[in-house]
Amino acid sequence: MTQLESAKKNIITPLMKKIAKSENIPACLLSKLIKQGKAAILNNRTRKIKRPCAVGYKLRTKINANIGTSSDSARLDLELKKLKVALDNGADAVMDLSTGGNIASVRRQLLKKSSVPFGTVPIYEAAVDAQRKYGTFLKMTASDILSAIETQARDGVDFFTIHAGINLESSKLLKRKKRILSIVSRGGAILYAWMNHQKKENPLYEYFDQILEIAYRYDVTLSLGDALRPGSILDATDAAQIKELKILGKLSRRAGANNVQSIIEGPGHVPLNQIEKNVILEKKFCNQAPFYVLGPLVTDIAPGYDHITAAIGGAVAASVGADFLCYVTPSEHLCHPQIDDVKEGVIASRIAAHAADLAKQNKSASSWDKAISLARRNKDWKKQNILSIDPLKAKRYRKLSRPALADVCTMCGEYCSIKLTENCMRA
Repeated sequence: MTQLESAKKNIITPLMKKIAKSENIPACLLSKLIKQGKAAILNNRTRKIKRPCAVGYKLRTKINANIGTSSDSARLDLELKKLKVALDNGADAVMDLSTGGNIASVRRQLLKKSSVPFGTVPIYEAAVDAQRKYGTFLKMTASDILSAIETQARDGVDFFTIHAGINLESSKLLKRKKRILSIVSRGGAILYAWMNHQKKENPLYEYFDQILEIAYRYDVTLSLGDALRPGSILDATDAAQIKELKILGKLSRRAGANNVQSIIEGPGHVPLNQIEKNVILEKKFCNQAPFYVLGPLVTDIAPGYDHITAAIGGAVAASVGADFLCYVTPSEHLCHPQIDDVKEGVIASRIAAHAADLAKQNKSASSWDKAISLARRNKDWKKQNILSIDPLKAKRYRKLSRPALADVCTMCGEYCSIKLTENCMRA
């Protein structure tokens, strides 16, 4: 049985108990949320995960880190280092977005080293293999795609991005109202190009039932991808995006009816004043399914700093109901991310998730803030460093601070507000 099937039968599995304990909630509540489709456990039945997690309502906001090769950078050793950095800095899940080198070998090596849920986008491997086999991915067949999905499920992948919401109907809206940036989803663009060349329906949509069969056999969670997400804030919340979202809602219900868990992927580039509306629409059209957002990025003017624009949007989105944040690195829109980019992206996304959890009144989140505030009040620098989201960086900055008085820092020195006030309180 899948985790969803067990929840429908009121069976609380050992995995549910383990995750519920880590979330500090009753296992029966987690089971109920899974049954309702409001939460999902990302765990292939063939794989034992050291740090399993669930995403969804009443749970801590999770973050995902994307890694993987490209056609211009296909070094396995580099991707393994990125994986380690992502895990060491607290990523709750990772996705392998490889499109270069031996994709199957890279995936299997990364899977071996991943202690958290591991996701992929199967259409990438299918397209790359078709390019090598036929000379162009435009000759890719439905059989090629389903074979890639089956192989990756068998390898142990825990969740798939499946771009099944872009179909002949939804894609027509792109031509009716021109966007500044038509499609910025790589998987979505591959499928759109294929559909235009073949004059056929998207195979991920047409053969969705076969995909469900594979997902059921391995208990893979489907992350229903937003191929038509906006790539400019001026394209946000348009007709094409909303049409696709409604299709994803229907597919999510089909998945649930077949005992397959699903989450919904969301934008993208969205101005601050539209973020809450986007979350509300996803919850409305997709039956409260967990919402997995890329950022969202709240402005388009910050190449090199898009981990910040995404963290701003992610904090707002999660505070009003988004459940899972996909990190964005400083190299977004510019180049293949390096190791330092991965760390910066993970930390920024974790800060956003934590800020949202505080807004959601998560007790674990507020306990962390209380602990570091008390350490700050007590001028306990060692404890402050330990409690920091990036202890190594906090420690490094503290070492740079060499004030005349040992219990303060060089920001205020002898005029330390905490110390001055403390002296007054003692008087």
